[in-house]
Amino acid sequence: MYDTNVHGVVTVLKAVLPGMRARRTGRIVNVSSFGGLAAFAATGYYHATKFALEGLSESLAAELAPLGITVTIVEPGGLRTEWAGASMRQSPIRLDDYEGTAGKRREATLAVSGRQPGDPVRAAAAIAATVNAEVPPLRLLLGSDALAGIRARLARTGAETDANAALTVSVDLAER
Repeated sequence: MYDTNVHGVVTVLKAVLPGMRARRTGRIVNVSSFGGLAAFAATGYYHATKFALEGLSESLAAELAPLGITVTIVEPGGLRTEWAGASMRQSPIRLDDYEGTAGKRREATLAVSGRQPGDPVRAAAAIAATVNAEVPPLRLLLGSDALAGIRARLARTGAETDANAALTVSVDLAER
């Protein structure tokens, strides 16, 4: 997964960036996932690769913006492809300790196969529209499930941040 989701992207970037820098223009579209913004049980390795791609892409966007090169991170939710079905490989090892977490997640993933809300054809059209936009976004969420998921994630993160604000700032040095 790292070879494809991270190292493969880096290899392609190294190949295309010299020409883009020379022309002072270009669009980079990195396909991440809603799983690059929020993690679920049973898919930690996948999430690790997508979180890495998110960080790489966000940093790259800041570095390339002054050169006229934009970066968009595509973050699809559940598109109706084979990701939850025939193309998914799972470990044959099942541990009783994880049946309530990873086990339930595996079952839920298999159950959604063929019923994902997102249309891959419409997703491709949204990506094309973004590439052709005058000012493309850094992040392009795709699907109502991704939108609801990020809103829930932001609400949880905000609440947790607020609840720990005093502890967070307690590490600052006192002014002298």
